Amino acid sequence: MTTMTTVTDLYPSRGATEVSVPRKDPVVWSAPGAPGPIATAELESFERDGFLAVDQLIRPDEVPVYQRELERLVTEPEIRADERSIVEPQSKEIRSVFEVHKISEVFANLVRDERVVGRARQILGSDVYVHQSRINVKPGFGASGFYWHSDFETWHAEDGLPNMRTVSVSIALTENYDTNGGLMIMPGSHRTFLGCAGATPKDNYKQSLQMQDAGTPSDEALTAMASEYGIKLFTGKAGSATWFDCNCMHGSGDNITPFPRSNVFIVFNSVENEAVEPFAAPIRRPEFIGARDFTPVK
Repeated sequence: MTTMTTVTDLYPSRGATEVSVPRKDPVVWSAPGAPGPIATAELESFERDGFLAVDQLIRPDEVPVYQRELERLVTEPEIRADERSIVEPQSKEIRSVFEVHKISEVFANLVRDERVVGRARQILGSDVYVHQSRINVKPGFGASGFYWHSDFETWHAEDGLPNMRTVSVSIALTENYDTNGGLMIMPGSHRTFLGCAGATPKDNYKQSLQMQDAGTPSDEALTAMASEYGIKLFTGKAGSATWFDCNCMHGSGDNITPFPRSNVFIVFNSVENEAVEPFAAPIRRPEFIGARDFTPVK
């Protein structure tokens, strides 16, 4: 006889009303003084603010390698036709390509790079696997942004991640100016979970990857959080990176400048926080969006 393990839902969302609850998980999971590429002061800053900016995660001489690979991925017809490619509704240009660590050896090597995975292990205090990877492309003259949201709210509700033991890194492959749709984060917002109102439609991911709807906070909640935490805009040259906690409230604006903004985005989850069934969605999202392969990155 098979028995089902019940996982307690620590962060209810997608109900009749919006709810706000304190975070119940650590931010930094490793023991104090644990070895890794992040200095103690930087780790303390990450714990306090929910993010860490790195001026040069990859060297200037390495950047062109990733830029050429990005260009290949967004121009090859076979990749454009793949379901893992998301196309802009207006311009019909590729907006995102998912699972880049599986379709590109160049990005697979980046995931395994100790400068990258080493920081993830240090923050999460365990071996890690890739929950999601993608390149985000924002060409100039009208590429649309990503509305305010907490990634964990979606990953919990729709992918079944039980705990906040997940960290993301966004690595700039073009210069991120303060005008071309850069990442914005509310510092300290990672300490409060905002459960959004409204049920999750079936196959919600098909719409949400182009325009967020379910899992979107109310204007009132966003106003209150921005008033309490403020908003930090991230800029940096190609090769710079921003690490941020899974529960940070963040978003980005449209890019109406002539200057493209392209980043590679990698989500690491602890192997001790494997996805279960979705907590607030009728079906799982596809595995290229929310992985079910929990093999540690080595």
